[in-house]
Formats: sequence, C-alpha cells, structure tokens
Amino acid sequence: MTNPVSRLPQQLGDFREESCNDGGRNLLSLDLQLWIEVLLLIILGVVMIYSASFVMSFQKTGDTAHYVKRQLVWIILGLSGMIVISRIDYRIYESHARWILLAAVAALLLVLIPGIGVKLNNARRWVSLGYFNLQPAEFAKVAWIIFLSSSLAAKQERIKKITVGFLPPMIWCGILAVALLLEPDFGTAFIISLLTALMLTVAGVPIRHLLILAPIGVAGLYHFVYLVPYRWERITAFMNPWTDPLDSGYQLIQAWIAVGSGGIWGKGLGAGHQKLFYLPESFTDFIMAVIGEEMGFVGILAICLLFFFLFWTGLKISQEAPDTLGAFLALGITMLLCLQALLNMGVVLGLAPTKGLPLPFISYGGSAFTANCLAIGILMSIARTTERH
Repeated sequence: MTNPVSRLPQQLGDFREESCNDGGRNLLSLDLQLWIEVLLLIILGVVMIYSASFVMSFQKTGDTAHYVKRQLVWIILGLSGMIVISRIDYRIYESHARWILLAAVAALLLVLIPGIGVKLNNARRWVSLGYFNLQPAEFAKVAWIIFLSSSLAAKQERIKKITVGFLPPMIWCGILAVALLLEPDFGTAFIISLLTALMLTVAGVPIRHLLILAPIGVAGLYHFVYLVPYRWERITAFMNPWTDPLDSGYQLIQAWIAVGSGGIWGKGLGAGHQKLFYLPESFTDFIMAVIGEEMGFVGILAICLLFFFLFWTGLKISQEAPDTLGAFLALGITMLLCLQALLNMGVVLGLAPTKGLPLPFISYGGSAFTANCLAIGILMSIARTTERH
C-alpha cells in the first residue's frame, strides 16, 4: 500500500525540494524543526501565562508567579517525556495499540468513581494526584490516534470494505465517545469523531460509508446539544452574543473587546485590561484573547504562523515516513494538534461555539501540555526513523 499522505497536494513535495541545500539534504532535520517550533510555542506560552495570570495569581495566593511555577513543573515533565518517547521506536506501539486504548477507556471511566474522580463545574473529568489533577481525556486522544493508525495500517488494501475498514474503527470510536460523554466531555468526543472521519477519508474509506453516519450524527447533536440547555445557550451565544451580553454571551464579548482593542501592535505585554477579572479563563482556554490585546494582530499572526509551520513539518514527516503506520501516526498527531489550535482560535474570534479546548503548548494546564508533548515525541521518533532510512 502506498503512503496515504501521497494523496495530499503535490506542493508539499515541491516545498520539500526547495528546502534542501546543494547536497540534497534538508537544512534542518525534521525532528530539529519540531523542537524549534514547539519550544517557541512553549516560551510564548510561559510569557503569556504570566502576563494573563499575575493579577489573579496574586489575589488568590499572594504570589504573582504561582500559576507559572506550576506550569513550569509540567513543562519539565512534558519535555522529559517527549525526549524519552522520541527515542522509542514508534513501531512498538502497533502490537500494544489495543491495550493502550483499553487503558485509556478505563481511565476515562475511573473519573466517574466518587472519591477518585474530581468534580468541577458539574463535570467529572479529573483524577486527583494530590498537588495536581490529571485529565485522562487528553491522553485518550493520543491513545486513539495510536489505535486508529495501527488499525488502518494493518488493513491496507482491505480498507474499502465496509466490514473491515469502516465499521470496526467506528465501533471503537463510539465506545470512546460514550466514555467521554459520561463525564461529560462533548468537546473531546467531537474532536475524536472529527479526527476519525478525516483519517478514514485519507486512508481511502469511501465517502458513502461515512455518509451512513449522517443520521446518527444529527440525532447525536439533537440529543447532546439542542436538548442540553447550557450547550444550546453556547450555540445561540455564538450566533448572537448580544442577545445575552451578561451571561451566555459575556465571555465571547469580552474576548472580542480584548482582541479588538489590541489593534495591529497591541497594548504591550502586561498592559492588557480584560484579564483584570473581565475575561474568564484568561490564561487557559481564552489566552489567545490576551495575546490579541497585548501583542495585537502581529502576535496572533505569529502564533498562527508557528502552528502552520508545525502543521507543515508534521505533513512532511507523514509523507516521508518509512511505512504506513508512521504515515498515519504522523498525520493523526499533526491533525490533532492543529485542529485543536484552529478550534481554540475560532472560539476566541467568534468563529466557533464556545468550548473548553486549550491552545496547545500555550494555554495553562498540565494534562493537555503533557499529552501534547508525548504526541510530539512520537512524531520525532518517526522523523528520526525516516532519516536513518
């Protein structure tokens, strides 16, 4: 079976040729490119977490750097995990993919047990580890990519058979989605479902098979969105936040004020006003709004460019992978990180309904950061294996 990512635009190959020196080798190895891109995102994240949180941090703890210090602990753990994972041959996951997924599902169900799972904002999504809370759903995303990639790589030419290439992945996706919706975590269930549809399409599963799920998807949206008042409020607030500016539309309006007041160059680091208890989640899910206010359009553009380069590097790794498993893993990880970034920025700018999705490597939060680092470690492993070939 040919590399499924070869179906992507030919421009990717043209870009790769243009990025080579006279000796025909890349100026920077792919794993080094990843390091640079991820480290730049992390550095920007640390700076903006401090800028967005120091006032709230001082009010709650008496220490302006409280949240930054906690994030630095996760950065050390995450980068350490990334280095270790990058040195493990990614092909080892193929024989353990099902067990990895079952462990992820078990962890998702574990949070539902009183005394183990931590309930915050009417949801049980965390397991208490004393000083920190761990969110299994973030690691379940990576586990699902490993399982789905292994499954698609193993089926190869049989991928177009509905009973082989379509139904088994969708059944497992449904099991994972149900476990997430029990918490409830609709956002992660949506991300995993969307990612599955995209990967199946790239793998060669006929579109007509995916269309079979359209009625189920409509019924699911009706049940889990329209019939759930707070989720439907988010939809109506997304369409017109001014109908309820002090409640359901409040957060989006404050984000717009932050981004709009930043102009081209921004007000300067630390000079933003919306983070002063006007904008909820200012250093977590809505940190992009603070970036827009303090660094302006230039700051937002810089973040977008970094994620674009990350996307481009991930696609190159996928296209050059030595086997189908590596191609699917690299593609899935790249799409996961960039989809989350795209949706997060869409929410902040009012282009998507409000949902708790962090901005990868920039938003405050340990579970998401660590899981993303582990995913990048796998991507680096594929890049290094490719270069050895």
